[in-house]
Amino acid sequence: MERSAYYRNRVLPWLLLAPQLILVLVFFYWPTSQALYWAFTLEQPWGGGNSWVGLQNFISIFGDKSYWSTVLRSGLYAAVTTGISMSIALVLASFVDRSLKGTKFFQSVYVWPYAIAAPAAGVAFRFIFAPESGLIGALNTIWPGLWNPAINGGQALLMVMVCHAWLGIGYNFIFFLAALQMIPRSISEAGAMDGARPVRRLFDLQLPLIAPTVFFLMIMNLISSFTDSFGLIDVMTEGGPFGQTEVMVYKIYFDGFKTLDYSGAAAQSIVLMLIVIALTFVQFKWVERRVHYN
Repeated sequence: MERSAYYRNRVLPWLLLAPQLILVLVFFYWPTSQALYWAFTLEQPWGGGNSWVGLQNFISIFGDKSYWSTVLRSGLYAAVTTGISMSIALVLASFVDRSLKGTKFFQSVYVWPYAIAAPAAGVAFRFIFAPESGLIGALNTIWPGLWNPAINGGQALLMVMVCHAWLGIGYNFIFFLAALQMIPRSISEAGAMDGARPVRRLFDLQLPLIAPTVFFLMIMNLISSFTDSFGLIDVMTEGGPFGQTEVMVYKIYFDGFKTLDYSGAAAQSIVLMLIVIALTFVQFKWVERRVHYN
């Protein structure tokens, strides 16, 4: 029989919930309502309020070829950063998931990148990948012009993606290590006795058993790549060169606060929100059927 908690004072539960409700209303529902308002209206040229324009803002951004380039770039950014970060984290977790000397030290070291703020990491990686110094500078001395993200958009985008993937390794590593340690040792030992090498055991035994964790991390990494890349891009490239590192979240900022196109930026934010919602819905409804939890 389940026990339920009852409050004699009917006001007390609402007082306990009030701080969280206020935070949700102020930092989620209120900004969302304002974004919806601006997305369907247009500010008058000389002030004086907004006029209703319906879907005109959405038609305008959908008819812009540069916007679709940004959408495709965001998809590429999310796929690459998610793949790199999760793959490296899984390899590291499988290495330290052993009763060997020194594994405890590496278990703590691999988590450290997650504690670093994105702008700080962006500044560090900007210096690491600077074409004038370090390893890259030495390569440019041998092959002049081999690497210069200041003028090469592909290299600049790669630099940002590597930094974003590196930041997510610690987060993914924690979950992968916890999932691997939940697998009974007898299963891996049985596979080893049958002659399966570590890589074979990882793909044939361990990965199917931690599929729920992989599924969860894939969703979280994709959403993070779509929504949390602003700090890195603003510090490392500011969307350049020539807009080649401009993803959806940064374009919203640029159009809204640089070009002062509030309505267009609001419409873009609604599109980004719908993409994230659709991505999560598709993942849970389609991928979940192929994930075994037992």
